[in-house]
Amino acid sequence: MIALELTDVKDFMNKLLRSEIFDHFLMQEAVITSAATYTINGQITKGFYSPEELEELHLNGCRFLPFSMLRGNCFDLIKGKKTPSAFRFVFLLSPDNMEKTITAVGSSYKSADITGMYINLKYQNQLLSLTTGIAYNIFSTDKTLENEWDKMVMKFLKQNEIAFEELS
Repeated sequence: MIALELTDVKDFMNKLLRSEIFDHFLMQEAVITSAATYTINGQITKGFYSPEELEELHLNGCRFLPFSMLRGNCFDLIKGKKTPSAFRFVFLLSPDNMEKTITAVGSSYKSADITGMYINLKYQNQLLSLTTGIAYNIFSTDKTLENEWDKMVMKFLKQNEIAFEELS
């Protein structure tokens, strides 16, 4: 797990809410606090989509919606003259991308061993932070996959010109 401060909040928020950079991540949850607190549960509502729609939207095997389908809602809640007092976004890799990541780093883990590979964004007290994490279905002391996930997230941020500093 790494903890980073995203140092250019305005630039990051534009990239998060006005570009497709984070669209391929699934969104587990968003909590936005402004005049009121809004919570978006990204879990797919069972029965809302037909099996054909799930296939067409490439959502088979997913428990959560892609951020691309919820980004507009989040933007509408955040835009305006006043900055929200706080927000939190929890993103995770899709099952397909998690499998590709596990394979790419040559990990001994199987996708069944992993519940999720996460990116957590938190804005509070004018500080925007990002933490990474992996939730496991098994017990292991092997942190190789976590280290590789951390490196991949930092590479993703650099490729997308998102300024950050490591927090201690």
